[in-house]
Amino acid sequence: MSLAYTPDSEWRNRNLFINGRAEIVRFLTEKWQKERQYKLKKEYWAHTGNRIAVRFEYEYHDANGQWWRAYGNENWEFDENGLMRKRYASINDLAIEEKDRKLR
Repeated sequence: MSLAYTPDSEWRNRNLFINGRAEIVRFLTEKWQKERQYKLKKEYWAHTGNRIAVRFEYEYHDANGQWWRAYGNENWEFDENGLMRKRYASINDLAIEEKDRKLR
């Protein structure tokens, strides 16, 4: 999956600043170990030139069984080869009960 990004890709995810494919792989590996039964819904919002904006929500539970819903927006920028050069995500987390899940 990391090959979808430029070698020097820049990310901001919540309060983290991630640079390059190696850091992206580390970040995603840790994320998917913590966020269990991850379900994601994305919605295209807008685009211009080589930039796209999306909104999303996803749900997961942590190692303690606490369910979470995350809401946010992402801005993506692509290079001339279609690889993602920049990804900036603003995300808010909300603790939920399992019975309140929307994404199953």
